[in-house]
Amino acid sequence: MKFFKINKEKMFFQFSLDMSFNVSYKSATSHRPSSISVGLNRSFFRGNREATPAMTRKSDGFLFAFLPRKSVVCWKCMPISPLFLKPFDPAEHEEPLYAKWEAAGLFHPETLIEKGLLREDAPPYTIVLPPPNVTGTLHVGHAAMLAIEDVLVRFARMRGYRTLWVPGTDSAAIATQSKVEKQLLKEEGVTRHDLGREAFLERVNAFAKASEQTILNQLRRMGASLDWQRYAYTLDDQRYKAVITAFVRMYEAGLIYRGIRIVNWDSKGQTVVSDDEVEYTEENTTLYTFRYWKDFPIPIATVRPETKVGDVAVAVHPDDSRYQAYIGKVFSGTFAGTELTIRIVADEAVNPEFGTGAVGVTPAHSQTDWEIAQRHNLPVVQVIDERGKMTQTAGPLVAGKTVRQAREAIVQWLREEGLLLEEKPIVHRIGRADRTGGIIEPLPKEQWFVSVTQPFILERSEILGIPAKELVTLKDIMRLAVEKGGVRILPDRFTKVYFHWIDNLRDWCISRQIWFGHRIPVWYCVAASNPQCKQPIVRATPPARCPHCDGKVVQDPDTLDTWFSSALWTFSTLGWPDAWDDAQHKAKLDTDLAIYHPTTVLETGYDILFFWVARMILMSGFHLGQVPFYNVYLHGLVRDEKGRKMSKSLGNIIDPLDLIAKYGADAVRLSLVVGIAPGNDIKLSEQRVKGYKHFANKVWNIARFVLERTDPFPKDQPLTEEDQALARERDEMLASVTEDLEAFRLHLASEKLYHYTWHRLADEIIEESKPILAGEDASRAASRARLLYETLHTLVRALHPFAPFVTEAIWQEGNLGGEEHPWLMTAPWPAREA
Repeated sequence: MKFFKINKEKMFFQFSLDMSFNVSYKSATSHRPSSISVGLNRSFFRGNREATPAMTRKSDGFLFAFLPRKSVVCWKCMPISPLFLKPFDPAEHEEPLYAKWEAAGLFHPETLIEKGLLREDAPPYTIVLPPPNVTGTLHVGHAAMLAIEDVLVRFARMRGYRTLWVPGTDSAAIATQSKVEKQLLKEEGVTRHDLGREAFLERVNAFAKASEQTILNQLRRMGASLDWQRYAYTLDDQRYKAVITAFVRMYEAGLIYRGIRIVNWDSKGQTVVSDDEVEYTEENTTLYTFRYWKDFPIPIATVRPETKVGDVAVAVHPDDSRYQAYIGKVFSGTFAGTELTIRIVADEAVNPEFGTGAVGVTPAHSQTDWEIAQRHNLPVVQVIDERGKMTQTAGPLVAGKTVRQAREAIVQWLREEGLLLEEKPIVHRIGRADRTGGIIEPLPKEQWFVSVTQPFILERSEILGIPAKELVTLKDIMRLAVEKGGVRILPDRFTKVYFHWIDNLRDWCISRQIWFGHRIPVWYCVAASNPQCKQPIVRATPPARCPHCDGKVVQDPDTLDTWFSSALWTFSTLGWPDAWDDAQHKAKLDTDLAIYHPTTVLETGYDILFFWVARMILMSGFHLGQVPFYNVYLHGLVRDEKGRKMSKSLGNIIDPLDLIAKYGADAVRLSLVVGIAPGNDIKLSEQRVKGYKHFANKVWNIARFVLERTDPFPKDQPLTEEDQALARERDEMLASVTEDLEAFRLHLASEKLYHYTWHRLADEIIEESKPILAGEDASRAASRARLLYETLHTLVRALHPFAPFVTEAIWQEGNLGGEEHPWLMTAPWPAREA
């Protein structure tokens, strides 16, 4: 066994051990005995100090008592936690710390009030978690969302706000049903129709429940400080009540109707899908230029010749001089065995620069053509059915064929008839359903829609620019809420994109031909024996019989678009409709809805700004007369280190749980926040995450160095001018970080903390401090000890929202909060130090 050498006048010591044994020691100033177990060859203590040593051999190790000489205070002999004697190990700290936070009720604001850690009249700060889909596991996009939101929540909590972060999951109806259907077919060779609706739904609910538990555990692994007592699921009883109530009230206000419009039809999944559930790929195809018949005066260009048997008009731009002489004329003839009547119409929707500048109008199979037909009162002829095959109306040449077969047949017919003028290769966008891969066919379908242009009286309004008890449309609410500043979108460049979408908004199709989800609360009389019986019965509770003829009723088989329930999320999670006073048109006193709504910020990806954010404004505006949130923080997409989208085909998918297991949650969180501005895509690599693990360990090592040398903390020691300047520099940095966080500039705040911690504090200030602490000037050493301790205390608090685990571990192991603030999570945000 090696022993250490002691210079009795000025002592340098380093314990280097060749075996494991206990060392007992105590500080000369605090006289608090401690004992540690030291491993093989572990260098556990370095330093210089003026002291007269005394050493006593003990059977279980050594007892060292360092006795102060000449009233020199030893700042370098603090008995620190043995955990500081090794590098920071996330696996050792993270899960136990989270369990302690949760058990102590620190995520629940009412518990903090009961414990005296929060004022009851504290201003609210609310975020509702964008609910992950119960279709599997969390991906890196979720990890980015959680990292950003937890920074905001922890910052607000430390600043004394009544902070609530509501957790939840989404049924993701189409995605979840599709996954179970594929699983059933692969493993059991059965379809949902083989099982029947009830049995199939049991299978889907079981799958969703199992997936839900996985996701909740993953949320905890990320360190998300969510109030688990308020957990919500879009298909639970409370959310079901909210969805049904919302549908009925909007129907009664004339905002929900059943009608025929062009929809995105998934011929493989046999359902309508929303725009965000359509994935577009750039594919090579052919642009065909042709004439309907030889004496037809206008050549037509198309990428879909199979639909031309359904054409009813040719549209040209009103200013296109080539075709002005033909506008208003009608031509008839035979095309591919089908009789067509073609009217020439002028419409500004036509791009005169594309193709021939003339468009064959097929109202049944194009949203643009449908709108042209509506403007010009044109008939609608459907030539493709729900199975993706040609109808009998399409004519004998192609009836019953698939779309591809029909295209080949019509192109061949055009060649044979000498009507095909040109075949030009081009790149064209093809839409497919993201869950089934089925080609999307625009089809006219009778569905349920939300009208965005139907005026109604808004009984109550807190929305800037929208007075109560006046006529307004849902489109008005969505526009004015942002235009008048009631909702702020960050970054601001997305505001223009938002307005462009609102200006071109169509009625929202809310019905889906699937079984999983919220079934539409509409019933129909089977007999339909009189005009009243033919009207749909819309109500929150199922009718026993038809109210008009006492006949049998059947419920509409369709379910609601999952975005319908998600659009209610900010207030359905806070108790609506039970917490709403219908007579007073406001939330009942002392309810979550009254305290926490509108929410403070919605943080989500920019890719669902329209599909979710706008519809939340729509729903909250109609049902509450409020905006759902004051701020919208949009994060970018997480891509690989080369900027490519992550996909199975590229083999570049990164599992955040794998990264947490290797590098810890703090490292993953930091890698998704530091230096990444709102709305910018995130380039993520394992090397980047590894770098932030080193940073977490650097913070740990800084804490060890400071705590070894600052016991007790010399709070009354005046700072030297040099240390006062360093304190001002630190406080100015902190003030800048605070301003950045208040303005949602998380990328700048985290970057400043990172660079100050590593490059200023660790690389410069601490290195400069070593000779000062070991020097002859006791007053200067004490001043520097005070500065270092206060800087550690400040820095650990400022870093906590970004790296909660390593900072809480330091706070706990170093007893930085004492009895007043035992938890860093609820300690006050650092103000300027005196």
